[in-house]
Amino acid sequence: MPQSLTILTGASRGMGLAMAEQLLQPGALLLCISRQSNAALDALTAQRGAQLQQWQADLADAAPVAQRLSTWLQALDPATLQSATLINNAGVISALTPLRDGQSADLANALRVGLEAPLLLCAAFLGATRHWTAPRKVLNISSGLGRRAMAASASYCAAKAGLDHFTRSLAMEEALQTHGAKVCSLAPGVIATDMQVQLRSADPQAFPDIGNFQAMYERGMLSSPPDAAARILAYLERADFGAEAVADVRG
Repeated sequence: MPQSLTILTGASRGMGLAMAEQLLQPGALLLCISRQSNAALDALTAQRGAQLQQWQADLADAAPVAQRLSTWLQALDPATLQSATLINNAGVISALTPLRDGQSADLANALRVGLEAPLLLCAAFLGATRHWTAPRKVLNISSGLGRRAMAASASYCAAKAGLDHFTRSLAMEEALQTHGAKVCSLAPGVIATDMQVQLRSADPQAFPDIGNFQAMYERGMLSSPPDAAARILAYLERADFGAEAVADVRG
């Protein structure tokens, strides 16, 4: 039986881990790319009758990872696959401080993981699979902060805005191909992750929006990682996926 291939970054914890757990269904071939592997995913794979590979890699140095992905994909037999999907989920937020106080290495890391890595992985995925006839999708996990700027988070906002805009370019390119991929940069809503803890724990003097994030938490407005993952994966399966190159899971 043909398999469904999914490549997922940032799968070792939080919403990425929740997506990985939900993707591990019978007939699934899942490749997770994260800084750390997750032993629980290996155990779940055996229970579910799926196939899993976990690559440990730092996406702040994405070029060798993209090359490895391209080589790996070219070695697959596309006739054995019913679909192929790339989900760029990994992202980091630099220290919540005005840009003038930011550290160069911290800022560069946020841009490399949040923007450079998705771009290079998209290039590798689309290049290696360009002649495949099975349906292909690219889902870039964006943020409302890619569309609404916030003080003390210039690098994160820039990475997500860039993610949105290069996805628009990808959509135009793939629409010209006979079997082009469907692509979307999707904002997932506000989710109870480690990043939210970082936002709520910031220095109020450096991060003027801290009160908004504390209020959302206190009012129970954050989605759990499993709920957010379920909504994202449901959006991925929609018949009109890719009709909007930039979208929000909340509509």
